[in-house]
Amino acid sequence: MAMAISDSNYGEIVAGAGSRPVVIDFWATWCGPCRMIAPIVDELAQKYEGKLVITKCNVDENSALPQKFGIRNIPTLVFLKNGEVVGRHIGAASKQDLDAKLAELL
Repeated sequence: MAMAISDSNYGEIVAGAGSRPVVIDFWATWCGPCRMIAPIVDELAQKYEGKLVITKCNVDENSALPQKFGIRNIPTLVFLKNGEVVGRHIGAASKQDLDAKLAELL
């Protein structure tokens, strides 16, 4: 299961990830496509446990993180390596597509 990331724990999670890439799934409860990919993101979080840190940020409960990453549409997945953005995916996607993007991060 993906862990919750927020305005207040972002620095701690990224620092705690060490050399592992971090994925942030920006979402909201009212967003249909977000609900569609939520089980996929959770499943991939289990698959890549120990290799990637996969997190979820509720945009209705956090404002600084979505602003920091320029989030305009949800769902948006932001891929970080060493705290730097190395990619993003906007909108719903199949499990195969998301799995391939995560594999590229490693």
